[in-house]
Amino acid sequence: MDKLKMQSPDLTDRNIGAIADLFPTVVTESLDADGNHVRAVDFDALRQELSDHVVEGPQERYQLDWPGKRAASLAANVPIAKTLRPVRDESVDFETTKNIFIEGDNLDALKLLQESYLGKVKLIYIDPPYNTGNDEFVYPDDYTVGAAEHLARSGQVNDAGERLRSNPDSNGRFHSDWLDMIYPRIKLARSLLTPDGYIVVSIDDAELSALELLLDEVFGASNKLAVLVWDRNRKNDARFFSVGHEYMLVYARDKATLTDRGARLREPQVGIAEAREFIADARNRLGEDWDAIQVEWRKWTASFAKDDERRKLGRFSKVGVRGPFRDDGDIAWPGGGGPNYEVLHPTTGKPCKVPRGGWRYPAKSRFDELVANGHIVFGADETTLPRPIRYLFESDGLVMGSVHYSYAQTAAVDFEALMGGKVFDNPKNWKDLRRIIEYLTDTGDIVVDFFAGSASTGHAILDLNAATKSQRRFILVQVAEPVPEKGVAETHGHATISGIARDRLRRVGDAIGKASETDAGFRVLRVDTTNMADTSLSADELGQPDLLEAVDSVKLDRTDEDLLFQVLVDWGLDLAEPVAVEEVGALRVMSVADGALIACFADEITEAVVKEIASRHPVRAVFLDAGFVSDAARINAEQILREVSPVTEVRTI
Repeated sequence: MDKLKMQSPDLTDRNIGAIADLFPTVVTESLDADGNHVRAVDFDALRQELSDHVVEGPQERYQLDWPGKRAASLAANVPIAKTLRPVRDESVDFETTKNIFIEGDNLDALKLLQESYLGKVKLIYIDPPYNTGNDEFVYPDDYTVGAAEHLARSGQVNDAGERLRSNPDSNGRFHSDWLDMIYPRIKLARSLLTPDGYIVVSIDDAELSALELLLDEVFGASNKLAVLVWDRNRKNDARFFSVGHEYMLVYARDKATLTDRGARLREPQVGIAEAREFIADARNRLGEDWDAIQVEWRKWTASFAKDDERRKLGRFSKVGVRGPFRDDGDIAWPGGGGPNYEVLHPTTGKPCKVPRGGWRYPAKSRFDELVANGHIVFGADETTLPRPIRYLFESDGLVMGSVHYSYAQTAAVDFEALMGGKVFDNPKNWKDLRRIIEYLTDTGDIVVDFFAGSASTGHAILDLNAATKSQRRFILVQVAEPVPEKGVAETHGHATISGIARDRLRRVGDAIGKASETDAGFRVLRVDTTNMADTSLSADELGQPDLLEAVDSVKLDRTDEDLLFQVLVDWGLDLAEPVAVEEVGALRVMSVADGALIACFADEITEAVVKEIASRHPVRAVFLDAGFVSDAARINAEQILREVSPVTEVRTI
């Protein structure tokens, strides 16, 4: 039986494979640090393959660059020997929920998610830590640097440590550290998105320009959809200007795919649900008296304040059997030069007056179709131009604008009320996130936030699902960042930011209630070292504490469920699949997704268990390699599975 690798995928090797498919002549062999032969790319040959002229040397090009960029890029590809361990006592509805909460460094988490969610995530939203220009950093990756090293690698000092510039870059190190942190995470995030997926990143002025260039590089500048501005609050103590706004950069995974699929983003007009209720009530009282209903409708829409979005419903000022409508649109071709086909008036039978710019609709058949569907109204005779009709309740919604108003204080007050105290500073407004999520996703889509903070994204999805009866799923990642000592969070019993996030999700779930039939649970997984013991140490290298652990291939503190989830990660299965546990011949057997994977990690695997597993014809089966008493027992088990269930893929760990 083949063994599972039990580590995150080697993304460098995967990338080389993709290049080899396109340009096999540029792939060669090299030696790794241990002297083993590995595939490598001849970059000179690759540059030549991608050029229409002879390449003689490196060329300058427009790009974002900083000291340490290559190391940051490498960090995204290096595999890790880590795993995701289930934490049942921190979870809610562990067995049934489709939502995932991962505690741990998000760089590790993103690597561990690569196989299971490659190309499956519709939306990634992140609100990364803003660059405050100091040495304190929540994500201290190994490749971030101190001031001295930054000066050296950015060419500001020589080998002797002497400054080469009279005005050294004192702030550049902090920009470099921030880019070092965000770059590999953005690269890994891109591969998780579906072809029609999106990424939305919140940011402030400090790194807006750099982040935009970085996203242009990773996603392609042609895939930028918008820069949204969110005006939050005025700061009256500012010296020059009150910079109270933030940004959201929105990129598509592949804008061409969206275009090919005819994607048109729209959101419901504010107040549309209330409008439907108003018209339904008016019809119940007034029947088909459209004039009377119209009078009440106009009074109702005029009753809203001028800055209330619902007041815009009054633009649909007329009411008929299909609800409120407006027929004041222009039927001429925008900019002029439209077609001049003949349109006969339905009453007089004479050709109607043609608009000065030509008809708005390119084909006469399209015009006739709109007439038949009641979307064109004619005047008293042919001398009056026909007009297009738009019905409020038949509209597919409005395109989202790029400037929004959302006050941070309101979000903070709501959060404090939910949590019973100010346990987290500056929480993101979950209502804003709900709006973005609803705009960019559909029911059943997966949303990822790998800077989860207080879990505003999870709150938004739970509320949206309950309100719309949808089944969007979330994967949240948050490092176990300690809360400030003796602060409000600590006095409320919270030790970490991730703990606050989970508590928030529980409270939101309780508020939604079971009656809504919304999946308000979440399965907690924690990033940890691999479950497998290091058996490569020699006898001289083993210390006294290592001796017991070296006896077995699995670490002593790990359970068979820990092993199962590492297998799910390694095999690329959905980490939210249901897990059923049963006893077969006194041995624990775990079945994932109703038999898609069956695992038994017992210390002594019996032939009876192997036969029972084979009889269920699972897609995959996995055993503990040390559970077979001999090579003969292992070969026998493999033979049983091959004969009884030849479709089953068998592995050991």
